[in-house]
Amino acid sequence: MGITILFLIVLLVVVLLIATLTKLSIWQKLFAVLGFVGFFIVLFVGLFIYGINQGKMTGREEFAENAIENQIIKKDSVADDVSDFRKKLSQKALSIIDPSVRYTPDYVSISYPNGDVPSKTGVCTDVVIRSYRKLGIDLQKEVHEDMRANFSIYPKNWGATKTDTNIDHRRVPNLETFFTRKGKKLKVTQNADDYKTGAIVTWMINDKLPHIGIVTNKLSKDGKRRLIVHNVGGGQVLEDCLFKYTIVGHFVYEG
Repeated sequence: MGITILFLIVLLVVVLLIATLTKLSIWQKLFAVLGFVGFFIVLFVGLFIYGINQGKMTGREEFAENAIENQIIKKDSVADDVSDFRKKLSQKALSIIDPSVRYTPDYVSISYPNGDVPSKTGVCTDVVIRSYRKLGIDLQKEVHEDMRANFSIYPKNWGATKTDTNIDHRRVPNLETFFTRKGKKLKVTQNADDYKTGAIVTWMINDKLPHIGIVTNKLSKDGKRRLIVHNVGGGQVLEDCLFKYTIVGHFVYEG
């Protein structure tokens, strides 16, 4: 894009230069040439500085990513006796941590299958969807197909009369129903050790907001709880929030 614009500018300047020189005296032509040379010097210096600044921006972004990775690596881990799939799900959830993701609960039209909202936006369910998708499981497709075949079983909290591939899989109650049907529903307890790597936990925040997250193999500072990757408004983050909200669901789903 930048090269194309530069080429067009150069072409325009050359045309103007030719048109101008044909009408000037020798001294005027000399000053005109010097002026155009100066213009090009300023132009190329500006582009050079712009390129350096772009590189610095990339460097800052890489530094931020490395800082997040280092924070994750430094946290103590636990080797739970769970399936390889659950361990991989934990890894994939950790890999999508990004505090800059903006919490956007808007209804968005997306493609099907493998549709996703813009990468820098999302809600709690998008954490789960994106993590599973990295393992080749498209919850948009899986939930839609199950809802289409068993629509009466799924919640009608939103007055829906038919399936909607844009939003069905992005609603916590629908995922709870799907994981219960296609995965395994585990007990909800107040024992932190019951929530192991690669499990899915759902909460009800303030008795009105459904929430969902993925249990990882990373431990809290006191070593008593596994950390959760979720998005409750502060981006896709890793937090010690297992018992911060009221737990209402505990699942395992391996596709």
